[in-house]
Amino acid sequence: MILAVAGGKGGVGKTTMAYNVAAALGAIVVDADLGMADLPGRRGPDLHDVLAGRADISETVRCGPVDIVPCGRTLAGARACDLTALDGALRRLERERGTVVVDCPAGRRADAGVPLAVADACLIVVSPQAFALADAIRTRELARELDAGLVAGVINRTVERAPTETIADALGGPVEVVPADPRVGRSIAEERPIVEGAPDSVAAKAIRALATRVPNG
Repeated sequence: MILAVAGGKGGVGKTTMAYNVAAALGAIVVDADLGMADLPGRRGPDLHDVLAGRADISETVRCGPVDIVPCGRTLAGARACDLTALDGALRRLERERGTVVVDCPAGRRADAGVPLAVADACLIVVSPQAFALADAIRTRELARELDAGLVAGVINRTVERAPTETIADALGGPVEVVPADPRVGRSIAEERPIVEGAPDSVAAKAIRALATRVPNG
């Protein structure tokens, strides 16, 4: 299973959601944001190198509480990437590691569409503001065009009652609400996913509920 975590707008918490959902699934997470990587890096080869033909995907894995395939952080590295190589790299990682969670770039650029085209299914992350919903709907339309089935929408960082029915209707699928919790925001920097660091929290329960929606295989 390759699960894309997408969002039409930056800043909605897509990367932290990918990291924490991967933890709940016991999966590996791939930073596929070729121009604005957010997941922790490492010395040695990264996804830029894989997509430039300089490394094998198995060489890039950074082991930790959540295993990560990091992405490079240079413009030159991004420009050298062959996006057509992403499919083969992710499929190989899937064969070797099982479920792969892909942190997609925001927006509708080509590098955002390619992970969705490779993915079996997707989560779409949205904040409860109306402007963010419009971007999420466009991402949903792109996912539909690319045949990436919707597992769920994620209404992230809520501080009051979220318009779940409106967002579910707009996205055409179920939604889960993840409340604002600073421990989720710190989880990547501290390398402590909330399902491990605060397993009884409301946010951790919501993320586990998301994980149960992901099909096996």
